Amino acid sequence: MKARKAETVGAACGVGAYVLWGAFPAFFGLLGPAGSVEILAHRVVWTLALMFVVLAVSGRLRSLRGLSVRTWLLVTAASTAIAVNWGTYIYGVTSDRVVETALGYFINPLVSVLLGVVIFRERLVPAQIVALALAAVAVIVITVDYGHPPYIALTLAASFALYGLCKKVVPLDPRTSLTAEGIVAAPVAVGYLVFLALTGAGTFLGFGPGHTLLLMAAGPVTALPLLLFGAAAQRVPLRTLGMLQYLTPALQMAWGVAVLHEDMPASRWIGFALIWVALAIFSTDALVRVRRERRNTEPSQAPVQ
Repeated sequence: MKARKAETVGAACGVGAYVLWGAFPAFFGLLGPAGSVEILAHRVVWTLALMFVVLAVSGRLRSLRGLSVRTWLLVTAASTAIAVNWGTYIYGVTSDRVVETALGYFINPLVSVLLGVVIFRERLVPAQIVALALAAVAVIVITVDYGHPPYIALTLAASFALYGLCKKVVPLDPRTSLTAEGIVAAPVAVGYLVFLALTGAGTFLGFGPGHTLLLMAAGPVTALPLLLFGAAAQRVPLRTLGMLQYLTPALQMAWGVAVLHEDMPASRWIGFALIWVALAIFSTDALVRVRRERRNTEPSQAPVQ
């Protein structure tokens, strides 16, 4: 009963995390007239400030002490990857290309598989080969539709996949890791905000208290879904989170199409449809293999002779 309750709570946390991520276009669209780089800098600074409070309340500030050079190098790699991801996403939203950002997160799982093959020499099963082939065709179709490759989508998918690889090898819990990543990025972010203030190009204090509070809110808006995701990951199987992850790009795409009325010609719908078929094949294969592995590892129920 306790395990079932924990899994229910975890699923709710997972849904909450992915729904909040799916609502990001609505939030970041409110931060104009700040530019995408200024928004990114505020996001880094206020997320770090909040995470320091979270670590202090949970008594985990000591976990930042005595980290090895190797750990800091891995944290720096993760911080760079997520900064590129955040910055690209903010640029996509503020330039009214929300549908393309959604495409990036739809193809992210497939890019992660491709990186596993390239970096870790993992072997592909037939279903994964088919899914990757369909994804490649989809990117070609969308490239023809746009007249150029979907740079925002590809950058988002690649940077987040690289971030995931870094997080696999960083020997820190998620809260400590996120704080350490902020420590690495904060000097650049603070330096840029000081430069904007000195040159009069910043928007933090010049557009009313509402704008100031919205920029500060980038911290909790960033940290809350990450903390919910961490709680979910501890309570529910990864396959459940794998299925839930598609909530985010689905909601983002719905916002771009239904609210922002971004163009979606038939050729673009065909490209997205190919991606969805690829994801269906990929996800079904993953579920089948997980169930097969579970059956193979379950102890025999035959009576002892």
